[in-house]
Amino acid sequence: MTHISKALIKNRRTIQAIVATGVYIAASALGLNLIWILVAGSVLGVLFGKVFCRWACPIGFFMELAMSFSKDGKFRQMYQYHKVGCPIAWISGTLNKYSLFRIRRDDKSCTKCGACDKVCYISSLEPSQFSLYKRGKDNPATSFSCSKCMECVAACPTKSLMFTSK
Repeated sequence: MTHISKALIKNRRTIQAIVATGVYIAASALGLNLIWILVAGSVLGVLFGKVFCRWACPIGFFMELAMSFSKDGKFRQMYQYHKVGCPIAWISGTLNKYSLFRIRRDDKSCTKCGACDKVCYISSLEPSQFSLYKRGKDNPATSFSCSKCMECVAACPTKSLMFTSK
């Protein structure tokens, strides 16, 4: 799993809808309490970072669906607010810096075109603090807020960004 395909990233919302529905049904049918869901979210956080929010969360799916109706991007910042009360987002966000799999950049192949920063919701909201390619800026992929949507990986024309364990 050294490189996630653009097709997989392009279909992320569909994947999220399917997985989120499965999570909801499984949690309901099995009568799982919050502890088990937190344990599962923590394991995902250790392995992959904050992937649950953008790839599996039922609430995250509906939040993204609501935001997609905003053409001017006013609701884009709302995505962060629903996670304020989510313990899975707290745990996995904290684990972003320490997760086994991360978004990494190959310095040799990066042309510093900036395509990654243009699609990154963190870099676009805080360009003075975050950048995936500029020196002296914080890497948004290791920040608490990064939910591993992988838009930056898909946007990179030279495939310099990868979701990898190395």
